Amino acid sequence: MDSTWAEGLVNVVDVEATCWAGSPPRGEVSEIIEVGLTVVDLAVGERLARHRILVRPARSTVSGFCTELTGLTQPEVDRGVTFAEACRLLAAEHRAGTRPWVSWGDYDRRQFTRQCQATRTPYPFNRHHTNAKAAFTEAYGLRKRPGMAQALEIAGLRLEGRHHRGEDDAWNIAALVLHLSAQGRRPAPVEHLA
Repeated sequence: MDSTWAEGLVNVVDVEATCWAGSPPRGEVSEIIEVGLTVVDLAVGERLARHRILVRPARSTVSGFCTELTGLTQPEVDRGVTFAEACRLLAAEHRAGTRPWVSWGDYDRRQFTRQCQATRTPYPFNRHHTNAKAAFTEAYGLRKRPGMAQALEIAGLRLEGRHHRGEDDAWNIAALVLHLSAQGRRPAPVEHLA
């Protein structure tokens, strides 16, 4: 077993960000507005806790398209914390800097990297990230990488909660990680520079 998984605990992360049906309005950029996090104990095969951090965007607004997709509204995210505070919470309360972390694809890792660089915020995660989408695709011998909802169907698992809601998606991705782990296909983390 890879030493980065020795503790047995991993953070499964899913973010939602401001988005539009087409290009962003002039002067706006995609920003994280929700961080969903599920703590998984691989040693016992359980999802231990689920968390949600709402993030107040500084350089964009929540579009109608975004609300339709995620269910998140501008007034709701206006009550969130700043991006810097969200990163601090991830590091302090969720041990993001010491635990390996998993997301469905590389979007979440890239979005954090871009936003941390743009805002000069310290990157909250350690360098060991697992792309569960790639691991699932390889484990099932698929040619095309499935979306999370499709992967749940393939694995015979049901979607819990609302798709495209960070907290619910992290919970569902964690189920897929545990599914792979139970089959002896524990996804290996890859080291990335933040």
